[in-house]
Amino acid sequence: MTQFNTIGVLGAGAWGTALAQTAASAGRSVTLWSFEHDVADVINKQHENTIYLPDVALHESIDAVTALTDLDACDAVLAVAPAQHLRRVLEGFAPFAPRGIPIVLCAKGIEQSSLQLMTDVLAETIPSAIPAVLSGPSFAIDTSKGLPTAVTLACEDEAIGNGLIQALGTPRFRPYLATDLTGAEVGGAVKNVLAIACGISEGRDLGKSAHAALISRGFAEMVRLGMALGGQRETLSGLCGLGDLVLTCSSPQSRNMSCGLALGRGVHLDDIMSSRRAVTEGVASAPAVVELAKRHGVEMPICEAVDHILAGRVSVEDAIEGLLNRPFTLETA
Repeated sequence: MTQFNTIGVLGAGAWGTALAQTAASAGRSVTLWSFEHDVADVINKQHENTIYLPDVALHESIDAVTALTDLDACDAVLAVAPAQHLRRVLEGFAPFAPRGIPIVLCAKGIEQSSLQLMTDVLAETIPSAIPAVLSGPSFAIDTSKGLPTAVTLACEDEAIGNGLIQALGTPRFRPYLATDLTGAEVGGAVKNVLAIACGISEGRDLGKSAHAALISRGFAEMVRLGMALGGQRETLSGLCGLGDLVLTCSSPQSRNMSCGLALGRGVHLDDIMSSRRAVTEGVASAPAVVELAKRHGVEMPICEAVDHILAGRVSVEDAIEGLLNRPFTLETA
């Protein structure tokens, strides 16, 4: 089995820091790259990411750096930069990336400018890399504190996929192997948009019945898009699809759901975003999800309603009325 003992992490936000902590807990040597110098300094001096993941004592073996060249000796790299910034980060890392290095894509989104999945962005920026996708129901704070978490690790090369699982997995962080990268990516991107919808429903006090309906009908949208792009229904029914959807749509701890919650209560999107330092991926991915669905002839009314609200084209009230007045149809349609 392929072994990976030295792990690089691109991105020192909450999730990147949590994955660095997990890899260190699994006994790996970890180099964590941060775009922000102050974040790297605090991690190295205090062994805590006080900005993005406060109150979590990090392994002292985690080495935070700000130069991408410092990851040139890693056996594998986890790419955890936000989806809309991933291309720029990968382009910066490309000159230092060893040929054939596995790069595990951990950002959940679709690139707005190109409508590409993260695997497509990787193929264009570091074509020699071996792609993998890590996705599933996981909050950074839970994972970093060693609370039980299960995720999907998708890799077409099963030997490399199993090697990555052995390198990152612990009794409390359990990756399950899949080979369907497209399904894993679509699940992670679409669930963020649907979580905004569920947050809006909660903010408007529409009730738990409406919440359950949004999750189930939203899941149908996710499956339709995933299969249109070549993903598998079985993948989307697992941890990286339905599992992640249930978690993200059910807790205000989710940045996407909390964004929707504020929108539902009448807070303007600009005010919500200006109060946050961390990225809310669903806001950036919504227009890309909707446009990609249109290109493939896939109907996604919930995601489209969210996109209209975020763009200011319709009010929350009108979007809700539009969904409620859609024609009755077969559940499988």
